[in-house]
Amino acid sequence: MTATLPFFPPDLFEHDRAALLDIVHTLGTGTEQRFILGQHTARFENALRDTVDGAEVVACGSGTSALTLVLAALGVGPGDEVVVPAFGCAPIAATVVNAGATPVFADVHPDTMTLDPALAEAAITPRTKAVLPAHQFSIMADMPAFEALAARHGLRLVEDSAVAQGAVLAGRPAGTWGDAGVFSFVQVKSFGMPGEGGAVVTRDADLATTVRMLRNHGQDGHRRFVHHLVGHNSRFDELQAAFQLHRLPGLAARLERRAQIAAYYDARFTPLADRGVRPPPPLADGRCHYVYCLRAERRDALAEYLAARGVGTHVYYPAPLPAQPAFARYAPPYAAWPNAVAASATILALPVYPHLSDAQVEHIADAVCAFADRKDPHP
Repeated sequence: MTATLPFFPPDLFEHDRAALLDIVHTLGTGTEQRFILGQHTARFENALRDTVDGAEVVACGSGTSALTLVLAALGVGPGDEVVVPAFGCAPIAATVVNAGATPVFADVHPDTMTLDPALAEAAITPRTKAVLPAHQFSIMADMPAFEALAARHGLRLVEDSAVAQGAVLAGRPAGTWGDAGVFSFVQVKSFGMPGEGGAVVTRDADLATTVRMLRNHGQDGHRRFVHHLVGHNSRFDELQAAFQLHRLPGLAARLERRAQIAAYYDARFTPLADRGVRPPPPLADGRCHYVYCLRAERRDALAEYLAARGVGTHVYYPAPLPAQPAFARYAPPYAAWPNAVAASATILALPVYPHLSDAQVEHIADAVCAFADRKDPHP
């Protein structure tokens, strides 16, 4: 059965269609004819500063590119090691490798599925240059612990906050911990847009200046063809900047709707723990709602059961990073990451996008509960 409630909805921007078409026409017919790093990008960066307690914001080509620029600005390169979580999205490790450094995988916490601070500390060696915790799904990593860890060992702290825009931990917004954080604006993120885009967030003005040069081939924006650094092409699109400015006032309401849906799921699924289905940890501080992930002992059977009832789901991620062919050479043969392995085998994400109706959310929850109550192990 084709999902009537797809995990990735095709109509995320339907309500903004007219605005998007108007922006395309205005930019395309404007006298300035500037389509990258113009006034809209500058306004967008300034508007986002208000959401991250005044930290510097540098818009760039993608969330992955944001990580790449941060690592380059921090001088991470050959001979360096960066401690990263064993469970997560490939760019966490790929950007380290592409910088010429070595990713050192540490296991995640069994409940939050974020990098475990104690295990990360145990992975530190004299070659370690930085630690790179990533927020996951419904909860931020333990950033106070990582901040203290980085201070103890004299390390750079990079916060992969790509999935956590709008979340707050201990009174501080995601993205504002450590030397720098990153956001992603790819379509399905909480502040997604119809295209690629990302941002670097930092309280370090000098670091922000370096990132601004790196995103534009090492130029400082004052004179073209004067390259102060060997940089990248990671410039932000003016059309997307204007569109995100249009959508930014509604972000808080969309995040609140995601939180309401997640709270309803929590209430419905908490009693299912003894039947093999567990909701995310019951934490309020640092909660984010990019996706809503269950832990299910019969994950694949649950996914089939929901699909048969018109509910789309998604698996994040089917294998730990050290088990991926691209990163196998960085996985010592004696090492083990049992929590990452368990997460890959049990995690299942449910739809949580803000324009789900109450009836649709209830249908999804009813189907999950009905599966948990079944005696028959087959869908």
